[in-house]
Amino acid sequence: MPIRKGIKVIAENRKAFHDYFIEEKYECGVALAGTEVKSLRAGKVNLKDSYVTIKEGEAFLIGVHISPYEMGNRFNLDPERSRKLLLHKKEIIRLFSTIKQDGLTLVPTKCYFKDGRVKFEIGLARGKKNYDKRDVEAKKQAQRDIDRAMKGNFKKY
Repeated sequence: MPIRKGIKVIAENRKAFHDYFIEEKYECGVALAGTEVKSLRAGKVNLKDSYVTIKEGEAFLIGVHISPYEMGNRFNLDPERSRKLLLHKKEIIRLFSTIKQDGLTLVPTKCYFKDGRVKFEIGLARGKKNYDKRDVEAKKQAQRDIDRAMKGNFKKY
């Protein structure tokens, strides 16, 4: 079977953009079992309430729920197990030092296939306070109102 070119998005973590300011994004691979990949092809993944931790110089994805593959029977693994992320050592060291110094966190923002391989986009995130969330929501609503008004004006002509 030929390798499919391009990017096919499997899942996005919209809650991360609501709860955090994403400052930087990184693309990384992930070590998976065969049945997990088949389940991802079916789109059965949940990124909500997941995060990335760094232990002993390796990055791990925690809390990502990949549903068991229906026809995988005994080959299925625990759906919420921690999975190793594939990053260069320099990237891991840089991320670890940034997290420790600035009090940031790493959250997965997107899961997708790129040229037939599963990739995760992780973001270096700073937590939002409630007033930040309200401010962002107010700006979005104002922009929607402006767009609606502009759309209405142009229809008259």
